[in-house]
Amino acid sequence: MAKVKTKFQCTECGYEAPKWYGKCPGCQSWNSMIEETETVVKTQGRNSPLFDSKDKPLPIIDIDSGQEPRVQTGIGELNRVLGGGIVPGSLVLVGGDPGIGKSTLMLQTSHALTHSGLRVLYVSGEESVKQTKLRADRLGALSPELYVLCETNMERVEEAVEQIQPHFLVIDSIQTVYLPEVTSAPGSVAQVRECTSRFMRIAKGRGIATVLVGHVTKEGAIAGPRMLEHMVDCVLYFEGERHHTYRLLRAVKNRFGSTNEIGIFEMGEDGLREVGNPSELFLSERPLGVAGSTVVASMEGTRPLLVELQALISATHFPSPRRMATGIDHHRLNLIIAVLEKRMGMFLQTQDAYLNVAGGVRLDEPAVDLAVAISIASSLRDVPTKPDDVIFGEIGLTGEVRAVSRAEQRVKEAEKLGFKRVILPEKSLKGWKHPRGIQLIGVNTVADALAVALD
Repeated sequence: MAKVKTKFQCTECGYEAPKWYGKCPGCQSWNSMIEETETVVKTQGRNSPLFDSKDKPLPIIDIDSGQEPRVQTGIGELNRVLGGGIVPGSLVLVGGDPGIGKSTLMLQTSHALTHSGLRVLYVSGEESVKQTKLRADRLGALSPELYVLCETNMERVEEAVEQIQPHFLVIDSIQTVYLPEVTSAPGSVAQVRECTSRFMRIAKGRGIATVLVGHVTKEGAIAGPRMLEHMVDCVLYFEGERHHTYRLLRAVKNRFGSTNEIGIFEMGEDGLREVGNPSELFLSERPLGVAGSTVVASMEGTRPLLVELQALISATHFPSPRRMATGIDHHRLNLIIAVLEKRMGMFLQTQDAYLNVAGGVRLDEPAVDLAVAISIASSLRDVPTKPDDVIFGEIGLTGEVRAVSRAEQRVKEAEKLGFKRVILPEKSLKGWKHPRGIQLIGVNTVADALAVALD
């Protein structure tokens, strides 16, 4: 028996309520609650459409665990993030800020896949066919196997899929697609949920690799219900500062690979270009002999990345000093400042502290702690660090320097770029063969590291 159910749901966070609120109780957004109606059909047992009598439980040891077949996208950085290529029948969600380059990446990927003999359907709900063609002319993404459709009606998109029979499908964007039988507006929680469910059936039923481009909220999360990220196989975020040319592609969910890898691109006039040696690129404009500047070796997945950290300590004119960080968590900055004050006796209560990761990169791992501490001390004392030093290590609350993983890869990357000395945790020196072309100095405390770096 079917019945109609009315509810109110927030377009920002997906909070559901039986009545309308001017301000969402979940995310505190104003006027984000919309009314939705849905038909509820009660099904049980074998009458359920999800029940297939042919499916039988199997012992897990009898299930074939062969590797999923993958298709190379023609873009090495995208293959790295996806775990080696795109899997046929997978459903991928790509999110990012407006103008960051999501459509450019998808159009370049579509063109690259046509060189492998694949047929691609690119559905745009935000740009006309002529606008897409102008973008393709600029990118050089012209191929007879690349089909473009400007449509937002889900039923017509399904008709086009039936007609073209593509191997790869791009929907740009999922918030513009709507189902006529769903009464709410395009982009609402109900529309996004139902359309994504349809695309999931297309991807799984026909074996078509499908990519959905998604909008993001003002907080940076993908707009729509949280269920959207649970339904897809892979969630990618395309990140970067609008005033920098670098773009980072990061996976936050991947059923077919690791979520630790990142892809690095550079935005140019002819589209996105892969960055083969990101460390060299990020350090190309590094000033030498300047207080507050250090080089840190960070790991992004299996890739070592050398970037410059810049700290500026200046006297404050306000009762409460400012603590600002770009590229790392500002809570981590406060923790490191507290350790320097308590364990090293540095008086920072009357000093503003500003920290920046050059190049617009965001570093999340604790191995950057030691470089942050040395940058702050260098700026406070106005003593520059040596330009040939690379620093990494995690700092504990007692002032000790703790071991970090993959020290060998970090050191080899520093040696490859011509650095002469690495300051690292003492415990990270064990268990691997040290290269001869670079000096390794192990430290146990922050005091030891400062004595070496600022001697």
